[in-house]
Amino acid sequence: MHRTIVRSGYGFSRHASRSLHIKPSTLTQVTTLPNNIRVATDPTPGYFSSVGLYVDAGSRYETPDISGASHFIDRLAFKSTKQRSAEAMVTAMHGMGGQIMASSSRETIMYQSSHFSKATPTALELISETALNPSFLPEEIEAQRDAAYYEVRELQAKPEMLLPEILHAVAYGNQGLGNSVLCPEDRIDLIDNNILRRTMADWYKPEKMVIAGAGIEHEELVKLVDKYFSSLRYLAPSPSISPSIPATQRSVPNPQMPINLLASSSSHPVRKSLSRAASYLFPNTPSDSLLDTSVSPPPSYTGGHKFMHESKGDFDHLYIAFEGVGIHDADIYALATMQVLLGGGGSFSAGGPGKGMYSRLYTHILNHFAQIDHCASFHHIYSDSSLFGLFASFVPAASGVRGGNTPSQILPHLVHQLSLLMYTTVPAEELTRAKNQLSSSLMMAMESRSIQVEDLGRQVLVHNRAVSVTEMTEKIALVTADDIARVATRLFGSRSGNKPTIVCQGHEDVSRWQDTFEKYGVSAPS
Repeated sequence: MHRTIVRSGYGFSRHASRSLHIKPSTLTQVTTLPNNIRVATDPTPGYFSSVGLYVDAGSRYETPDISGASHFIDRLAFKSTKQRSAEAMVTAMHGMGGQIMASSSRETIMYQSSHFSKATPTALELISETALNPSFLPEEIEAQRDAAYYEVRELQAKPEMLLPEILHAVAYGNQGLGNSVLCPEDRIDLIDNNILRRTMADWYKPEKMVIAGAGIEHEELVKLVDKYFSSLRYLAPSPSISPSIPATQRSVPNPQMPINLLASSSSHPVRKSLSRAASYLFPNTPSDSLLDTSVSPPPSYTGGHKFMHESKGDFDHLYIAFEGVGIHDADIYALATMQVLLGGGGSFSAGGPGKGMYSRLYTHILNHFAQIDHCASFHHIYSDSSLFGLFASFVPAASGVRGGNTPSQILPHLVHQLSLLMYTTVPAEELTRAKNQLSSSLMMAMESRSIQVEDLGRQVLVHNRAVSVTEMTEKIALVTADDIARVATRLFGSRSGNKPTIVCQGHEDVSRWQDTFEKYGVSAPS
């Protein structure tokens, strides 16, 4: 017997006990098989179907002895297995007439395929083989070592990719969420078959897996999962411990307006773009109801400051971030709206209304300072924490180029934008525009079948249920200007106790940054 949840587009549910004989339905359904693997479907019809396996695993869970394992597991997907050679695997993948891929992040390892509907059995068979029975041949691991060295070198040359990784490391003290998604260079030659198999044995458990499908009938997918994944056996987990909200993030009274605010210009923000529906509200995250602190330590946000001297780059780069709220926190919608409201992007954008040109970072910073090449907000969300902040890339004064700036000259403009969220009321028109942009981006992203199934899988992994776009947009619509000020104060108010994370790369470091934060009533670090 399987536990099934049938959900309408509005998130209501009814529970039923059922066998493999499932009546076709047009509703989102979630079934838990006897071994505790969950199967979720959105049967929206179409020419193509998508199916994916989502595992509560990733670099966050790595301990020093297996550091870098998730990177190798990801890159060695769809190679040889106990059932097929590498050549046979490639032939089978090409024969489906679609796309099949694997990826890893801090909290999820994902295997996903988009294909003609008739190829779903083949896709799920290939996914099960590579996830449950990989060969990890010595020559395949060696080839991946060469690829890993190349990836690390490429990362070093791309600040837009490197600095977010360093930001995480500084923010979380080089452990847990501070672990890099790429294998550390000094670990590349140490990863071997034993480490990979031991890691997968610890991580790839049925209760930590979700298989999701879009454009496929629920009954069909349940039968396929039962066929290809029934070999997995469920073992009762140790008692779970749900992470609590740190005391430093509890609500504090609204502060008084500081007297040293920069003069602000009127602005009407619209986020330039949202890359994925899942990236704002339902990212790569595991369900905290399944977290075992012996495997997944609670977030260890520390904040901090790091400078990397680089005199050859065209731009200097400055990042500031604070710990935000986790995915289960009610304030996640206000924080997502806040990030869209700040927006930003590159100094040049061939866009107009709806492209983010009215966001605050465009109208307050990019449109006034030609030396700033890029300025944007970001929000990396996890199960029990998040990183929220701003960054700027700008012409350095030390380069000798006219109009260049030092990081210490740019920092006040970034901190000022955070202070405005706490000490001024967001105009109704501006807030409505940000909420509309966030909601429409979520809905538009769902037009992609691959994103649709990815969101479904992650939602069930995170929340143990499917969360409809309607439910999300309804909660976004409830966000008020008071919510924005309250959440901003909770995260980086002068009495929040939340320390900033600062990462600077370029010709010179940012100086006396503590004074800047204190001047604008932001964080007031000790």
